[in-house]
Amino acid sequence: MLLSFIEWSVSPEIFHIGPFSIRWYGVLFALGFVVGYFIMGWIYNQEGRKKSEVEQLAVYMIFGTVIGARVGHCLFYNPEFYLSNPIEILKVWEGGLASHGAAIGIIIALFLYAKKKKDISLLWILDRVVIVVALAGSFIRLGNLFNSEIIGKVTEVPWAFIFSAIDELPRHPTQLYESIAYFLIFLILLFIYYKKKKDLSDGLLFGLFLVLVFTFRIFVEFVKENQSSFEAGMSLNMGQILSIPFVIIGFIFILRSMRKKAVKTK
Repeated sequence: MLLSFIEWSVSPEIFHIGPFSIRWYGVLFALGFVVGYFIMGWIYNQEGRKKSEVEQLAVYMIFGTVIGARVGHCLFYNPEFYLSNPIEILKVWEGGLASHGAAIGIIIALFLYAKKKKDISLLWILDRVVIVVALAGSFIRLGNLFNSEIIGKVTEVPWAFIFSAIDELPRHPTQLYESIAYFLIFLILLFIYYKKKKDLSDGLLFGLFLVLVFTFRIFVEFVKENQSSFEAGMSLNMGQILSIPFVIIGFIFILRSMRKKAVKTK
């Protein structure tokens, strides 16, 4: 039976020289920003905006993502430890990033970015940025796969992975589930933007992103191991609890955008 499972023993390092190493996670994390930069450049070109604006946007996105994801992980999953040892929050290289924190950090960063621009709104930029955020999320989950982290629960499905760095048990490859889902969401959002960019109602893509990403996150958590010990015995784990408000907010933005469009067509 074990022969049908996939043995995952890939090293998280691409190569290392002495104490210096290049890891798959870091490369894929950076790739999300690089590819996202070019896609946003294309979008800004479609909108007749300057390339220099994309460079400014990239800086805001990097800081918003990293700071938000790190602070979110520390406060959502182990607040007692990090509040008692605040210097540990700065040690991003030791791992620990939360997608919910990243979402909040990106929204705050884009709010600050939009405030500097007099001719675009926060919703305008959110509708476009979520396209590349979905793609970046796909890359990051592949990075988690190479790190053998955020693993799934034990299962006997034929596509189960045995993460040899963890144990010898076949598990759901939840990193792959999420990576594939986020890539499909990226394609959906990009397709809608391409087809509707001249008649895109503010908030539609942002709301759709929130609903699709965090609804999937709620369901995938059922086959994922808890990230913190305090989640044991909970009906819904922290990832699911944090996802529910995002789904509700997403529906609100979708309904709001549809209502606005209906008013315009009257």
